[in-house]
Amino acid sequence: MRTTRGRDRLRELLDAVLDEDHERLDDMAGGAFTSPFHFSRLLSRDAGEPPVAMRRRVMLERAAWQLRGGTSVTEAAFAAGYDSVEGFSRAFARAFGHPPSEPAGGSSWLPAPNGIHFHPPTSLWVHTGERTMTGPLDHLVHHDLDDTRDLLEVAKQLSHADYHRELRPGQQVVWFEGEEASVARVLERQIFTKEVWLAAILGEDHPESAGDDPGTLLDRQRAVAGRWLEMLRDIERRDAWDDRIVDALCEPPESFVLGSIVAHVLTFAAHRRHVARDMLRELGATVDHGDPIDWLRRRYGQANDQEVAG
Repeated sequence: MRTTRGRDRLRELLDAVLDEDHERLDDMAGGAFTSPFHFSRLLSRDAGEPPVAMRRRVMLERAAWQLRGGTSVTEAAFAAGYDSVEGFSRAFARAFGHPPSEPAGGSSWLPAPNGIHFHPPTSLWVHTGERTMTGPLDHLVHHDLDDTRDLLEVAKQLSHADYHRELRPGQQVVWFEGEEASVARVLERQIFTKEVWLAAILGEDHPESAGDDPGTLLDRQRAVAGRWLEMLRDIERRDAWDDRIVDALCEPPESFVLGSIVAHVLTFAAHRRHVARDMLRELGATVDHGDPIDWLRRRYGQANDQEVAG
């Protein structure tokens, strides 16, 4: 993912579309400091959807989510920017295939050409013993997080010089993320990758690197692990693996399938962990083999492991 610092211009345009106070095209364009003509042209080109149509769709998605939470049809209608309940009800029925007064299950998302949808605010944290992803994925994700933490604990035993020593000049784990010649750089990229992808998926600003010493990285790992799990569990609950996002952190903006993002992160995370292991051994540190079988036995116990295998 080719990234730039700060907000991308596309992200600024999207923010202008979805601002609570921007109900008309002129308002949106003014919020983005451009003319309505150029604003509409840029959004249609980069996001594949005219701004007014995008706002109308996302507001209907938000209304569907609000209705499921107990909001009245009247409140949802005016919150979505409609002048009358009747007009809102007609638009809602055309979009979702049923009136807003009729309860419905499933996703509140409507078809979109760009993967841009309403994300409800959430502070959900799932108990660490609860499994809400399919077995193999759950194991891959948790093994990656636990193994990264274990490697950071081993790295704390290194001297500052060894931790930053460039053992493999020119080494690249991912072709567009630069050189990773030291243990410090490999482990920092291991965490930063998740921070960047989370920002892309959730529509946040590009994260700033916040230090690479093992203690700081452990803090960053703990912070990103909970958010990463929460995001993956949300995708699983919605069966949204084939949904697309427009990543405004890329230059130029690119579209990605959510499932491919997760596969990308897990693939290169596994490679980085083994690269880090080899480098740690080269520096004289004692480190295990990183085998998921051993990890599962430690985590659940031998008896539980036999039940899983059987």
